[in-house]
Amino acid sequence: MSRVGKKPIEIPKGVKVTILPDRIEVEGKLGKLTSPLYPGIKASIEGQQLILTRENEEKQTRQFHGLCRALANNCLIGVTQGFSKQLEITGVGYRAKVEKNKLELNVGYSRPIIYEIPEGIEIIAEKPTLLTIKGIDKQKVGQVADTIKRFRRPDPYKQKGIRLVGEVLIKKERKAGVAGA
Repeated sequence: MSRVGKKPIEIPKGVKVTILPDRIEVEGKLGKLTSPLYPGIKASIEGQQLILTRENEEKQTRQFHGLCRALANNCLIGVTQGFSKQLEITGVGYRAKVEKNKLELNVGYSRPIIYEIPEGIEIIAEKPTLLTIKGIDKQKVGQVADTIKRFRRPDPYKQKGIRLVGEVLIKKERKAGVAGA
């Protein structure tokens, strides 16, 4: 039995869960999300708990059991609390600002990078070097954070670039044989 899949999911007050043959729809105070139900996985509501069970013991079904439970749990957390990630920008002259639905990044290139903020995502520039990405969909928040991070990956030598808050980088020593640096 899947250790993740067999755990029941508590349904918070004020959240409406609808079980359809191929998906679970969750609606809460922050919005509405959908979680897929893969073949061989069945969902049921017992009291204030959402329980996912599997029909057989095939390897593929066992793998989907934990996945479906995790995706459904992320939907419930998303519509009640939401998800957020913070990015810090390190480097001389590196900064960001948000205007309407566009993010402007100055990260050492000749021109600023203009990033169109996707629907359902909110980006807040708390400082010119600190961005907070918020949304109800965990996958979308992570994808947007990674896309922004890819505009200027942290340099292993000077540690300049865009990274997650709390991300530890291993600083490399300068290359041997370099004169004058």
